[in-house]
Amino acid sequence: MENDGTKKKNLDLKKRETFSTGFAVFFATLGSAVGLGNIWKFPYLIGTNGGGAFLLVYILCVIFVGLPVMISEFYIGRKTRSNAIGAFEKLKVNHFWKIIGFMGVLSAFLIMFFYSCVGGWVYSYVFKALSGGFKNITPDGVNQKFLTTVVGPIPPIIWQAIVIIVVSIIIILGVQKGIEKVTKTLMPLLFVLIIICDIRALTLPGASQGLRFLFNIDFSKLKDSKVILSALGLAFFKLSLGMGTMITYGSYFTKDNNMMYTSAKVALSDTIVSILAGIAIFPVVFSFGMEPEMGPSLLFVTIPLVFSKIPFGSVLLVAFFVLASIAATTAMISMMEVPVAYFTEGLKLSRKKAVIITSSIVLFIGIFATLSADKSSVLGGVAIFGKSIFDIFDYISSNILMPIGGLLLVLLIGWFLKKDDIQYELSNNQTLNNSKVISVYYTITKYITPILLLIVFLNSLGVLKPIVGAIAKLF
Repeated sequence: MENDGTKKKNLDLKKRETFSTGFAVFFATLGSAVGLGNIWKFPYLIGTNGGGAFLLVYILCVIFVGLPVMISEFYIGRKTRSNAIGAFEKLKVNHFWKIIGFMGVLSAFLIMFFYSCVGGWVYSYVFKALSGGFKNITPDGVNQKFLTTVVGPIPPIIWQAIVIIVVSIIIILGVQKGIEKVTKTLMPLLFVLIIICDIRALTLPGASQGLRFLFNIDFSKLKDSKVILSALGLAFFKLSLGMGTMITYGSYFTKDNNMMYTSAKVALSDTIVSILAGIAIFPVVFSFGMEPEMGPSLLFVTIPLVFSKIPFGSVLLVAFFVLASIAATTAMISMMEVPVAYFTEGLKLSRKKAVIITSSIVLFIGIFATLSADKSSVLGGVAIFGKSIFDIFDYISSNILMPIGGLLLVLLIGWFLKKDDIQYELSNNQTLNNSKVISVYYTITKYITPILLLIVFLNSLGVLKPIVGAIAKLF
């Protein structure tokens, strides 16, 4: 006979929403991974870090670090059926490991502070494109358009608020009616739009130069040790790792979902979308004689310029920024769900109240990121450790909290949890014939991933800089 505690636990599990199907799981997690990291951040980091060599390092980071961490987060989420912090309580491990959950929630907030700002730029560009604001625009004009969009000060804050409101409404609707329904609709549309943009970019004169830049591997570009750290940080950022997102989404997985297969599909699809975004952008850069190193403005300068010069360009321009707004929205949904899940389960708040509190925090502090996004902005001259407020939110989350959280997570999985329990959960109670794949995952997670994360992190602190410099000279 069940005691009161068991009855309460079973009742809580029944009340807790999950995704309806494996198909929904894939699109929801892909919607989390595919975001402005693919369409905005990936191209400009490729541009500032030498092209193909950076792409190669990034792919290696995904294989040996990103995939193991993603599978680990899915495992913890589904096994515990809890939020990013509560999951570590249900694992019944030392209280120390809860720090992974707290770091994840903090990372989600830090990213939303500046991500909602960039999302606002994208939303505003949809409006500008619809109103014909880029018709016959010149290179100087498109640069000026971006500058006025970013500097503001009031318009970018308004657009940032619109992004937050849209995401909040979707999350209030819940897991199936909100997150699942939106991602299942928008993800296929995103793929169609990006393919259309690629086809047009590849027909431009000089497109081959852009492709060579994207895919040509020049190891001399890796002499700067920061390239490896940037690639690792990008892998965590793009795959939504180390911020509690995949733990939270994993907790909504169906019991029969093949988590290892889902992880591989999401990582592969995410990488393909990133490469397709590069194919859409770099042919434009070289066709119009621009510099690939122009940084965060790359997306907002290149795309309007090319589409303003071609037949039906205004239609394609709207399509592209609708694509970017979809990516921004689905990724923001996954990030906001992390603190919302904790507030509803850990603090026992209603979903609506949790969303209002989370969105209010994001908007209030996010304004500081918006007002510091450019040197000409109101807070553009404010520097913290040599970085703007906008950049410090990005740096702390992507290069410190997320990699450290990932390191602690794989140490927990590899050295402190029982291998049999992990194998049992990943094989769906031994109903899947994937024991060999699980063994490979476990070995990489236990030995290879922690070493790589530790090396990269120590190198970021300058501890290994002389050694890395000596190795780089061999190339």
